[in-house]
Amino acid sequence: MGTLTSIITAAVTLAAGVAAVALIARRIRQPFYSRFDRIRRALPGFNCGVCGFAECIDYAIAVANDNGDPMACVPGGAGTAHGIADVLGTTASIGEPVTAVVHCNGGKSRAKRRAHYEGIKDCRAALLIGNGCQACIEGCLGLGSCVRACPFGALSINGDDLAVVDRHKCTGCGACLPACPRNLLSLIPSVHKIYLACNSHDYGAAVAADCSAGCTACEACVAITASGAITMRDHLPHLDYGTPGENFLAAAYRCPSHCFVDLVKVRPKANIDTKCDGCGECLSACPVAGAITGRKEERHVINKDLCIGCGRCLTVCHVRAIALWGSLGYVTDFKNGK
Repeated sequence: MGTLTSIITAAVTLAAGVAAVALIARRIRQPFYSRFDRIRRALPGFNCGVCGFAECIDYAIAVANDNGDPMACVPGGAGTAHGIADVLGTTASIGEPVTAVVHCNGGKSRAKRRAHYEGIKDCRAALLIGNGCQACIEGCLGLGSCVRACPFGALSINGDDLAVVDRHKCTGCGACLPACPRNLLSLIPSVHKIYLACNSHDYGAAVAADCSAGCTACEACVAITASGAITMRDHLPHLDYGTPGENFLAAAYRCPSHCFVDLVKVRPKANIDTKCDGCGECLSACPVAGAITGRKEERHVINKDLCIGCGRCLTVCHVRAIALWGSLGYVTDFKNGK
């Protein structure tokens, strides 16, 4: 009887000890689990892998353990960044929103084809067969490798065999960039609506012979951009989106090959009111011949059919007699690859 009592006592003691150890372990782990759960709830749950982890839960564990970049969830945007920062007791570091663009507007209707490609629907595979069977060796292959790389369905191939981006779905994660073997995709600030849709580093007649929408390096865009925001690099215009006040509308208007894509289909028009003293500064600043007319010291007039809405006249009017009327109309059907 005494032996049995001893055994029972030992068992109870052991169970109590195990329970005590488990309780201590739970208490130790509780701060981590609490932080992990709050971080997990702040994430969008896309499981896109942009952060470097296979799933959001893996990323949450890493951040909770201080083993992950708390600002790596680009698709989550500012909401996720602030949510994680609140959990960690830090300040959110949020970059400027960006959107992917395709630097090609050739397509099969504008760019010549040397042959018709039939094979694996993969851009890298096509490059092994006659460099994609295109006359332009730097244009979009249109086989959708970038489409398959996008975790948000923001990319598609249009009827012209050209990759296009749905700006409403694009999160700026950049997953599509390495998928293109010709490096045709880049990220630009979402606030900007104009970009160069060409990647050919050739120039002049050589480009024109291959594609009617190709940049010939004529530098007309450089000449009309007084801000200096466009410079030539290896026969291609480089747009500096960090230049204050530059919207590149004048450059897009002046390009003879229409190499720039404007994602806005309806631009506001400028209007001059009765405060105008006829100084003529707006006339000199306007990049479109005939868009502004008027005699010296008399109220000037803007031709709404010619005005491109660039806003240059607003910046030079010292009496503030000019305003833009209307609102932006964004392209939603991506017609002609836009």
